[in-house]
Amino acid sequence: MSTTTSMTSMSTISSQPVPRCTYEEDFKRVLLPAVYTFVFLLGLPLNAAVIMKIWRLRPNLSRNNIFMLNLATADFLYVMSLPLLIYNYASHDYWPFGEFLCKLVRFQFYSNLHGSILFLTCISVQRYVGICHPLTIWHKCGGRLIAWSICGGVWLLVAALCVPTFHFASTGIQRNRTVCYDLSRPEHALDYYPYGMALTCLGFLLPFMGVMVCYCRMAHLLCRPSPHQGVSRATGDKRDTAVRMIIVVVSVFCISFLPFHLTKTLYLLVRTLPAAPCHTRNLFSIIYKSTRPFASMNSVMDPILFYFTQPRYRKSTRRFVLRVTTLRETGTSV
Repeated sequence: MSTTTSMTSMSTISSQPVPRCTYEEDFKRVLLPAVYTFVFLLGLPLNAAVIMKIWRLRPNLSRNNIFMLNLATADFLYVMSLPLLIYNYASHDYWPFGEFLCKLVRFQFYSNLHGSILFLTCISVQRYVGICHPLTIWHKCGGRLIAWSICGGVWLLVAALCVPTFHFASTGIQRNRTVCYDLSRPEHALDYYPYGMALTCLGFLLPFMGVMVCYCRMAHLLCRPSPHQGVSRATGDKRDTAVRMIIVVVSVFCISFLPFHLTKTLYLLVRTLPAAPCHTRNLFSIIYKSTRPFASMNSVMDPILFYFTQPRYRKSTRRFVLRVTTLRETGTSV
């Protein structure tokens, strides 16, 4: 009798529907439009400059520049979608652009996010091989065709990972206005959970672990004392460039990607628990959506990575800034 009762109660708990909650998210109408506007105004010209700079070198592109070109293209496509989101959040989540654009904007966000992660992983592995295994066939051969093939595979993988976004993202009605759901409708939270966790593991956790392994090995090698009395200037410049790249890429992952995926995972878990009260769901929703701007900041930080890893670009930028400063001072004195 007691066994039957306990089984009945467990069945009742497991079949409980996830309660619908109205979230208090007024912070979004200030925070998100401000950050997205900043990312748009900086990310658009910076990524366009990187694309044009690399494209001019297309007959002699290095493997690193091929990966950087694809990374900047992914960032540029994402930045182009930000005006719709700026209007959406500034208008209290009102979405007047229809179902398809809602799905497309969410797809662009996640495809850029995971595309950036995977292209940064490619850059990290390529640099790791060049420094830690310089005598391998991959490093000695030209490898441009291989690099383009890898980029094509990354785009296909990103499309495969993110295409379910077109199924889950949709419009709905909240507080008598049309909204564009980021992850899925509330009633589809349980259906979205396995996909959201798989996307985090395949699109972030595994690449992040690979990048950390590469950079730990590189840092160990670069920080090891040289057996020779002196180090050539070329070797020193190469080492400095590698160290700068390690610092910038790790910063991008830790500032832009890690907080977003950590809070997203917690939010996905909490919103599928029937016993979680609405104020708890609201708290985790605020925490998760407050880290979304950090994920967008990679569209500004990635061009910085290009700047720090390209000595010729740094020199031409310094000459340009010096020329502008000189002209301004000359104009002022006159």
